[in-house]
Amino acid sequence: MLLGVRAPSVEDIHDLATGRARAVLDPDPVLRERLAASAAMVEQLLTERRRVYGITTGYGASAEFDVVPEVAEILPLHLLRYHGCGTGAALSEVESAAVVAVRAASLSRGYSGVTVALLERMMTLLERRILPRIPEEGSVGASGDLTPLSYLAATLVGEREVLFEGATRPASEVLAEAGLTPLTLRPKEGLALMNGTAMMAALGCLSWVRAERLGRLAALESAMACAVLDGAAGHYDDRIFALKPHPGQRATATAIRASLEGSSFESARVQDPYSMRCSPHVVGLLFDALPFTRALLETEVLGVDDNPLLDPETGSFLHGGNFYGGHACLATDTLKNVCANVADLLDRQLSLLNNPHTNAGLPANLVARQGEDRFTHHGFKAMEITASALTAEALKMTMPASVFSRSTESHNQDKVSMGAISAREARRVLDLSETVAVIHLLALVQAMDLRGLDRFGAPLLAMHAAVRARVPMNVEDRRMDLDIEAMLEALRADELPLPAVDMTLEASGS
Repeated sequence: MLLGVRAPSVEDIHDLATGRARAVLDPDPVLRERLAASAAMVEQLLTERRRVYGITTGYGASAEFDVVPEVAEILPLHLLRYHGCGTGAALSEVESAAVVAVRAASLSRGYSGVTVALLERMMTLLERRILPRIPEEGSVGASGDLTPLSYLAATLVGEREVLFEGATRPASEVLAEAGLTPLTLRPKEGLALMNGTAMMAALGCLSWVRAERLGRLAALESAMACAVLDGAAGHYDDRIFALKPHPGQRATATAIRASLEGSSFESARVQDPYSMRCSPHVVGLLFDALPFTRALLETEVLGVDDNPLLDPETGSFLHGGNFYGGHACLATDTLKNVCANVADLLDRQLSLLNNPHTNAGLPANLVARQGEDRFTHHGFKAMEITASALTAEALKMTMPASVFSRSTESHNQDKVSMGAISAREARRVLDLSETVAVIHLLALVQAMDLRGLDRFGAPLLAMHAAVRARVPMNVEDRRMDLDIEAMLEALRADELPLPAVDMTLEASGS
């Protein structure tokens, strides 16, 4: 995958992060010339003793202090070292790789004064999976993700720790074993590496891919719920959605109808509860949010977001604030909202399944046990409690992080985005929402078994088979945490037969 000219998609970042694609610096000669000219500008600024932030001055509120060119070369090392104060758990290998990929994509544009050697080293780290160990806490989202990204800069110079082959090890040792000499960061390169939104944007891209998959699962589960609860399939008639044509909402209804093809059941109700009737409207919100959040994240990934920016065509340098993470924060704050609402929808459908007053004749709590001891078994009763707890936690985390801006760093960073906090919360909301979804999926497949499989069409039977290949039917009380783990693993490995939700096609009437 070429970086530098072409705009990476959220899927591209996901593929680079998971090792499905390899990053290569674009050989385009115009780009190469711009990269060389941008790096040469830094040297010229030093030679001319020009006063430029972070090159011949201190950092942040310390910009009032001048640094003579003779010692400017040690500034990048001091920058990364004093930012070595990250806290909390470390990002996973996939998340760390996504951070490296996003930072490389931005710096490869050629307006940050970095050398080709630095960019190629970043891509080598990605290819060999020598990844910085990045504590996830400590960023206020402007000036970008300074503290987390200092751990990337530290890896390049052979300091701190890396994630390599499933272990945490000293960066110096792993680089030596790989035959890689630690880099000496040139003036501006430390600032260019750290003064951007790479962590929040990277986590946002990974969450976007997960949110899209969650939406497709939720559409299928809504169809399954309709079929096992003798629901009113007419709620998904395209004529309804043509009269209020939000694209994602209409596409979700189309996916639900397609998933119900071949299934045969009768509804005795005039209208179903909202969690059934309005499922396209809730899941559709997620799909309508995806193009918007995609645009925000992909612009952030390709954007040149450090400070100052160097324009090699005019020889000018620009002091600005592109490191502000407001757009990335808006993307992940939005994903938090729509994903938690989907979890809430599925949790409500699960309640309908378990309750004998609403489940159209299924056993209470989906208990499959027969005989005199059947009342000593409890089926999915506790699974509903777990799903309710997870849903409550997800909903609680939907407060926008951006509204918690606070002044810091001697009031230089007096308005900040909190984008990294939002990105971490979006990841957690997806953890919770995916878990609610697989609990609901297990209950739906249990209900299919209790109904008898002859009433269900091919799309629903395909999901039934995928689940039963991993998890047996619950015929008596037993632990089900391992069932949840097995289905989460299958979901996250893209091993489940999920429907397409295609917003580019005109929905057809029914």
